[in-house]
Amino acid sequence: MLPHGWEWVIIIIAAFLLFGPKKLPELAKSVGQAIREFKKNLSQTGDEDDAGKPASDAPREAQ
Repeated sequence: MLPHGWEWVIIIIAAFLLFGPKKLPELAKSVGQAIREFKKNLSQTGDEDDAGKPASDAPREAQ
């Protein structure tokens, strides 16, 4: 269940009180960078998993 309406206002006010207005942009920037790195690593992991598997279209050798 995600917060909505007045809950967001309370969360934003609490963040201002905890971190101050000068620290919030730095905090948001570092969270954004962490999310980008996480997504990049997820996509790289998926590519590595596919590289080791044989292609389903490839003809199999007759034995």
